[in-house]
Amino acid sequence: MGYKVVVAGATGNVGREMLNILAEREFPVDEIAVLASRKSLGTEVSFGDKTLKTQDLDTFDFTGWDMALFAVGSEPTKKYAPKAAAAGCVVIDNSSLYRYDPDVPLVVPEVNADAVLGYSKKNIIANPNCSTAQMVVALKPLHDRAKIKRVVVSTYQSVSGAGKEGMDELWDQTKAVYNPVSEVPPKKFQKQIAFNVIPHIDVFMEDGSTKEEWKMVAETKKIVDPSIKVTATCVRVPVFVGHAESINIETEDFLDEDEARDILREAPGIMVIDKREAGGYATPVECVGDYATFVSRIRQDSTIENGLNLWCVSDNLRKGAALNAVQIAEALGQKVLKKG
Repeated sequence: MGYKVVVAGATGNVGREMLNILAEREFPVDEIAVLASRKSLGTEVSFGDKTLKTQDLDTFDFTGWDMALFAVGSEPTKKYAPKAAAAGCVVIDNSSLYRYDPDVPLVVPEVNADAVLGYSKKNIIANPNCSTAQMVVALKPLHDRAKIKRVVVSTYQSVSGAGKEGMDELWDQTKAVYNPVSEVPPKKFQKQIAFNVIPHIDVFMEDGSTKEEWKMVAETKKIVDPSIKVTATCVRVPVFVGHAESINIETEDFLDEDEARDILREAPGIMVIDKREAGGYATPVECVGDYATFVSRIRQDSTIENGLNLWCVSDNLRKGAALNAVQIAEALGQKVLKKG
């Protein structure tokens, strides 16, 4: 006996990826419903070898459904997630709406899978920000060994993190550079994204950081350890899919780079590609479509007593969003619902 699963926002980048991953991982689905807004009603989406027609999120009855994977953004989530939860359907939410709610667990299964047990306060589990998800997968095994005190991270985030509009803008602007007759002014991004990098993701806050940077700080504390100090600079780069991060770590105890490499090799969800030669590291292009978080360039930071540097790459539509949501669903099934 399997689960009755809902995917809300099934026509978007992340919703489609959720359906792909549910099928790929052979999640035990008895019945599946795909929901979208009225403007996308009737759009067909793929689930394995099946083609499904979207139903109206606004009128859908969640009664009798086991879990709903939400990929619809904060505003629709605010309206529909409590309805689903009240009907007894556990919501796994990809938006930022519930991430900082103390009554809602924020889960990365390789890091804190047992946190799903706290779902029952609101019948909702939150999926973290894409840039946080891949980072904490790399941090947790090192933290368990040497206790991380401080993290300095700079991100190189692909345009798919801004949805289809972001990907279209990079594509159209890139073509326009080679065809100067057409001009594509920035709409989704604040400046031209083609052949450029933009140190601005989400809105600016009073202290000069952006909301994306704040998310990485707050979420790392909630998922891994509230005592970890984190400072982040988040940058949008002209890459279609795959986020990369340069991470500097300061630990309480000394951790040798070779031991760190061995720890990461054994850690769940991580693939270490770290040869000190040309091409001996992972880049976003190679990680697209993969489940793993790739770690490369592991080396001692000689400027501090207990320091390490590493390079971390992951498919943001997968580990940063859809894959993590499906892994949460798997953990919920194994630890709580126990069907399938």
